[in-house]
Amino acid sequence: MTDGEGPTSAAHPAFASVAAVRSALAERRYIADEGLSRALFLAVRMGRPILLEGAAGVGKTQIAKTLTEVLDVPLVRLQCYEGIDAAQALYEWDYPRQLLALRLGNQEAGRTAELENVYSQEFLLERPLLSALRMRPAPVLLIDELDRADEEFEAFLLETLSEFAVSIPELGEVRAASPPVVVITSNRTRELHDALKRRCYYHWIDYPSIERETEIIELRVPDVGHRLARSVAETVSRIRGLGLTKLPGAAEAIDWAHALSLLNADDAEGDEAVGSLGAVVKSPEDLPLVADWLSR
Repeated sequence: MTDGEGPTSAAHPAFASVAAVRSALAERRYIADEGLSRALFLAVRMGRPILLEGAAGVGKTQIAKTLTEVLDVPLVRLQCYEGIDAAQALYEWDYPRQLLALRLGNQEAGRTAELENVYSQEFLLERPLLSALRMRPAPVLLIDELDRADEEFEAFLLETLSEFAVSIPELGEVRAASPPVVVITSNRTRELHDALKRRCYYHWIDYPSIERETEIIELRVPDVGHRLARSVAETVSRIRGLGLTKLPGAAEAIDWAHALSLLNADDAEGDEAVGSLGAVVKSPEDLPLVADWLSR
């Protein structure tokens, strides 16, 4: 992974200072604290990928999406999952079209010798990593939930991002003229390798404070009143302490506030709160526990 400032993103006015980063995110309805704003500023200015770890629902993926708005560049997303391999991340050949081209060439008299190379750009299927390397302007590359992939894929990814280049045997090397801004997220279902962490700027995102979550809810659900937003933030904060199997994130808090607002509730209590728990609690084991707690 390269050192030094990226020629495009690091020079963007939004990355002139930590305060500028925080302000640019807020203008696009993402409320970042000082720590996250500083981490983004340093990662982009240093030309490093940023590795964001934290529980599901704390806003890791949304950061990458908001960065594309700040920088006015495309988003390329590589969603990781168990069993993903290099071909699914980089490129594949369009084998059906290659076979069809070969058959047509053999059937048409005199065309066999003139048949185009079936290993050419025409038959290349770009996957997210290759697309991000070739794209102009350089995009934001989101490598989402890397902890879902296995260690072999993580090692491959590390090698590819080390030089922001990939070699295609039939076509040669593809190197990014301007490296993308790389955001890697992990829910920490497994520990990522130290080699990856050493090459990234690391930041842990925790659940927001009640004050910050209130601000987030008010920003994302414009029709909600301050009283309801504050009540939802306080109640969700307490729900996270109930020992649930799946803790609600900020996204669930936003959805619950929206649901309660539609039910004309004044706060996160009473029958409206119990009846709309499907917006905030996503496990059948947790629902009766939270419903009982709210009723009491």
